Amino acid sequence: MADVLKRVPVREQEPQVRAKNFDEVCLGYNAEEAVEEAQRCIGCKNAKCVQGCPVSINIPGFIAHVKEGNFEEAYKVIGESSALPAICGRVCPQESQCEGQCIRGKKGDPVSIGKLERFVADWARENNIKPVGAEEKNGKKVAVIGSGPAGLTCAGDLAKLGYDVTIFEALHKAGGVLVYGIPEFRLPKDGVVQPEIENVKALGVKIETDVVIGKSVTIDELMEEEGFDAVFIGSGAGLPKFMGIPGEQANGVFSANEYLTRNNLMKAFDESYDTQIAAGTKVAVVGGGNVAMDAARTALRLGAEVHIIYRRSEEELPARVEEVHHAKEEGIIFDLLTNPTEILADENGWVKGIKCVKMELGEPDASGRRRPVEVAGSEFEIEVDTVIMSLGTSPNPLISSTTKGLEINKRKCIVASEECGATSKEGVYAGGDAVTGAATVILAMGAGKAAAKGIHEYLLNK
Repeated sequence: MADVLKRVPVREQEPQVRAKNFDEVCLGYNAEEAVEEAQRCIGCKNAKCVQGCPVSINIPGFIAHVKEGNFEEAYKVIGESSALPAICGRVCPQESQCEGQCIRGKKGDPVSIGKLERFVADWARENNIKPVGAEEKNGKKVAVIGSGPAGLTCAGDLAKLGYDVTIFEALHKAGGVLVYGIPEFRLPKDGVVQPEIENVKALGVKIETDVVIGKSVTIDELMEEEGFDAVFIGSGAGLPKFMGIPGEQANGVFSANEYLTRNNLMKAFDESYDTQIAAGTKVAVVGGGNVAMDAARTALRLGAEVHIIYRRSEEELPARVEEVHHAKEEGIIFDLLTNPTEILADENGWVKGIKCVKMELGEPDASGRRRPVEVAGSEFEIEVDTVIMSLGTSPNPLISSTTKGLEINKRKCIVASEECGATSKEGVYAGGDAVTGAATVILAMGAGKAAAKGIHEYLLNK
């Protein structure tokens, strides 16, 4: 008899093997393992896990079907709440959301809700099970700006309610951060992201790529000339932040955004593509979030020795525990309690090193984390030829600057209601990173869901 306090382990590629390829690290459960893990769920009536899920999936409901081996029914239950289960099962921070609330976790390991969701979604894809769209259209048109998690979720929910939905995507490929931001080894593009986007299209959603809202067409034109009854802005946060230290203009300094986009979307890691990147042999990644881990693990796979430079200690690292664990296993060096003060360049303007100072933790700041303080006289240099800045992103101001009456805050984020996504402009809704600044895929999906409900209520009363 299996130990109900311990989760069924999940298979992964060996660290020394995966550090040299871009194939998915985590291999997921097979049917037998999924059923065994599902048996650990006690099917709470007042399920705390559901309260921890930003899109409120009926978790005990879908797991009950997995227990019975009825994977198609499990997929239908998830599909009522989430348009992107194969993606969420892979990239959600479950440990702080659904699994963080799991009653099983009080005494032993929480149920592997994320891995079970991933299994169900992968099973549905392999067996060609599609979500079901609306039986009839209601004659109303909605434009969705951005095909990332917020846009796809909002579009999917509105299509199920009978709206005629068109997504406008600025890049040449749909998916937003799912295709340009998250690396292949965490989220396979052709195997996972593309089929989920096809599922949204199967609901009747149209996607137009290479349309830059604010340049190709404005929001006012969409509403006044093209007959859209409402607009959802899910354009993400693609504008990188830098430290403002000397030497940031040197050749070989990237934002994590550019570095990952060139690798993930433009396949810089594949020698058969002509969009190669200066990979670097010794790389410093500045920052400690999931994006920093993604950039570091990508640089490692391109053959570099990689250092993560972060000004707080390991306890304060904002990245998921699983990501930090994988990065360490693969051989990434963590220079913690360390802060860069200058990027050093050679006579040709190329990066040759990074000057840092040691830090120690003082009193907690407004975020509740202990504030890093410089240790006097602790300056030192690390020899590197590439620096990747991973310090967060903010929304591109193009949409807000070309839309009359759209309120933004001092961080250039669009001001929108958390409950329904309504902005200061009638008929225009927003959610995801364009509103919050860089956050997680699932929070963006939650915002897309809330906005779809808000748009539906607005158009019912219009």
